Amino acid sequence: PSLPPPFSLCYQHSMSHGKVETEKLKKNVEEQLTRLLKQLDDLEALKDDLDEDEYISTKEDTLQQMREFEASLRNMVLGNMTLVDELGALQLATQAAVSQAFKTPEVIRLFAKKQPGMLRQRLEGLKRDVALKRLSQATYTQQAVEILIALKKLGEKLNAEEMQFVVDNRTQALSDFETVKDDMGGAAKEGLLSTAGSQIKSAKS
Repeated sequence: PSLPPPFSLCYQHSMSHGKVETEKLKKNVEEQLTRLLKQLDDLEALKDDLDEDEYISTKEDTLQQMREFEASLRNMVLGNMTLVDELGALQLATQAAVSQAFKTPEVIRLFAKKQPGMLRQRLEGLKRDVALKRLSQATYTQQAVEILIALKKLGEKLNAEEMQFVVDNRTQALSDFETVKDDMGGAAKEGLLSTAGSQIKSAKS
């Protein structure tokens, strides 16, 4: 009779299988968030075509779906350090969206995908656009602060000028988000979010 494989081979196979499953889960979660962010993006693009009540109602519906998504994600990673490592940034980005600390879907997406280089590129593009009067100062300030806080949360170093820019321009929601611990396996964050169920609600197509 054939002998069972050595323990080390069994362990390696188990680890490899677990990694594949984690990658599948991560991909699925990223797709869920991307779909919800696209809904927000599309809503903003259509804002002028909707009456105020319809816009508010549709946005609240999407944010409610994001709250449910965030609650499911939190339960998913609880006590699982592998998932905390893989999905921590994505969960932070989701919280930023749900709390409306971040209002720019593309910044949230790059934050979730841990793309500090792309965030830096976007920031440089914003600087060019505002210098050329293609972008309002208010829009620049909002997005620049979001990007800088996302970079900080991703472990990137900000220079003194960038840190001062954040201090001078962050909203209360952004200040609250800055205090959220990066330990995504920990307890619920201090009053920043309200949870709304534990199942991911199907996003509208």
